Amino acid sequence: MQVLQVQLEVGPDPAEVGRARRWARSRLAGSGIQDDEPLAETLVLLISELVTNAVVHTGCPAVLRMLFAAEGGVRVEVADTSDRPPQPRHAEGEDTNGRGLELVDGLADRWGWQREGAGKSIWCEVDRAPVTPSGGPGAVSPGRVRC
Repeated sequence: MQVLQVQLEVGPDPAEVGRARRWARSRLAGSGIQDDEPLAETLVLLISELVTNAVVHTGCPAVLRMLFAAEGGVRVEVADTSDRPPQPRHAEGEDTNGRGLELVDGLADRWGWQREGAGKSIWCEVDRAPVTPSGGPGAVSPGRVRC
């Protein structure tokens, strides 16, 4: 299995989240995932949530990595130097935060975390479903809602 890996160092500043999104969009396009594909939007949202969690909850620098598998799947990892494990929360009603890991859980095909050096890495994976020429079954990525 062939894998291409790209990475970006992210500082402990909320402004870095926007920079990470812009960087991710350009790397996705370079890998053949077009900006208007649902997969690109899903990945950018996942990256935004994971980078935000690292920046806001740890106050530490982080490294964003994207790994592109030859089969079309994408793995996103955000590693930071904090040894605190992620703490999923459940947002209530009008809460303006606390939904990040819930979004990751709902959008990614798989996700988790692991110790990495003195810190940790939170990762998620999104499979790329084959698109059928007719737009029939298989035209929507797994984990997406069909209307």
